[in-house]
Amino acid sequence: MGAPAHLEWPWFDASHRELAAAAHAWAATNIDEKEPDDVDAACRRLVSDLGRAGWLRYCVTSDYGGALSDLDTRSICILRETFAYRSGLADFSFALQGLGSGAISLRGSDVLRREYLPRVASGSAIPAFALSEPDAGSDVAAVAATARRKGDAYVLDGTKTWISNGGIADFYVVFARTGASTGSKGLSAFVVDAGTPGLTLESRIDVIAPHPLATMRLRGCEVAAGKRLGEEGDGFKIAMQTLDVFRPSVAAAAIGLARRALDEAMARAGERRMFGQTLADFQLTQAAIGDMAAGIDASALLAYRAAWLRDTGTRRITKEAAMAKMVATETAQQVIDRAVQVFGGLGVTRGVVVERLYREIRALRIYEGATEVQRLIVGRQMLAEFAKERAR
Repeated sequence: MGAPAHLEWPWFDASHRELAAAAHAWAATNIDEKEPDDVDAACRRLVSDLGRAGWLRYCVTSDYGGALSDLDTRSICILRETFAYRSGLADFSFALQGLGSGAISLRGSDVLRREYLPRVASGSAIPAFALSEPDAGSDVAAVAATARRKGDAYVLDGTKTWISNGGIADFYVVFARTGASTGSKGLSAFVVDAGTPGLTLESRIDVIAPHPLATMRLRGCEVAAGKRLGEEGDGFKIAMQTLDVFRPSVAAAAIGLARRALDEAMARAGERRMFGQTLADFQLTQAAIGDMAAGIDASALLAYRAAWLRDTGTRRITKEAAMAKMVATETAQQVIDRAVQVFGGLGVTRGVVVERLYREIRALRIYEGATEVQRLIVGRQMLAEFAKERAR
């Protein structure tokens, strides 16, 4: 696998291309593609390795041990695409360092940033983003966990589930309701250290592509008021700002998985002989390869457009990020499915790359907002923009 052709697009500069080349060279020799027996230990090791190599510095800003003065979504996307090509777990370990600490980077006090972000950049601390609940997944406004003011502290109660890094994280960014308002109003965000009395691991969740995932319980969990991010009631805005930075990178991860599937399919098609010729000689195979390649490029156009807009613009990119995630993850599922078909029975055999990819892609169509929710986001914003234009 060489450097992706889309790095030649004008959305990237020389530093992005250098980053991609360096990450590719490192990943090729340092990422173990086999699924581990002990997922927790593997994630801790990956975070440590990524930290020592300097890749986690792209998850925080230079004032706090990071590589750049601002979070650069294009760099994050390039790294996720590169790591996902090799291993979904490596991509996960990198991505959660950014997503889990992103709210602190964006809205944390200088004290909180200095306390947590250098450890994220070095890989000596693992964060988690605790937003989802049993009845509040893609619908962030349905969060029911509460945070009651008690002097110079807040007391948190509630349940958080589908929490990536749950059980192994050193700290959690927890979203809870501080006001009586319903919906998106009244939510606030807090940093809660692992080991804080009242924060407990309720259960682990096993999924088809293993990674640390858990349900966490908050019972009378007291945190200092200084651990709050932003002002009371800013929680929904903080969550959305964080997702604007990292949602395009979900699309980039899907592109990495899809590109690996395409490469595996082409290699298999060139060596597998049927009826006196190779699979690659059949027009049906050539057409499938063409569709796969076009879908990957279309996904990359959307993903890196969103990343570029976020890095260089002054407005929210919620619509563009939703488009990128929706198209890239759905397309990657189709690409990987076709790769499995090229492999035939071998494609559903444990230990074969495309079988692993088939399991790894499925979750990307759900987390950080399911495809159906992304469609609603895009549709609602399009209608709102149309109505505003007509009213002029």
